[in-house]
Amino acid sequence: MIEIRRLFQGFGKTRAYAAIGRVLAPMDRALLRATNGKVGVGTALGVRTLLLTTTGRQSGVARQVPLVYVRHGKGFLVVGSNWGGEQHPAWTGNLLTDADATAAIGGRTVPVRGRLLDGDERERAWLDVVAYWPAYDTYKSRAGHREIRLFLLEPR
Repeated sequence: MIEIRRLFQGFGKTRAYAAIGRVLAPMDRALLRATNGKVGVGTALGVRTLLLTTTGRQSGVARQVPLVYVRHGKGFLVVGSNWGGEQHPAWTGNLLTDADATAAIGGRTVPVRGRLLDGDERERAWLDVVAYWPAYDTYKSRAGHREIRLFLLEPR
């Protein structure tokens, strides 16, 4: 599977990938929901993917989003890249308002607490996520003025 992921890493840097990703995200979310994080579009392509459930900061309703993740100790690094868009994705604001969430991964649901990384800790973690998915550096350059949010989801 890792070879398939490597093929998509280069494509992942393109605007076409961002457009396709936005279209495929609902399908990815549905597959991950139905399989409790076992199977999704990303996992089929060899990309580590989890289904994050946060509480909507305005609605109070559960919101789900499929995310690429990188293992970090006992936790998971997730990036609020929004494919390099100018706005932060909504799930990042939800985590800043209520850090308690769940992550469905590989058939199990893990209660997590999201922590926004900054400073040296963020810089070290950023190197790890870019090593796994090099397109994050491209998204960073597209994001313009905003610093892409990077969270550590720690099991509770």
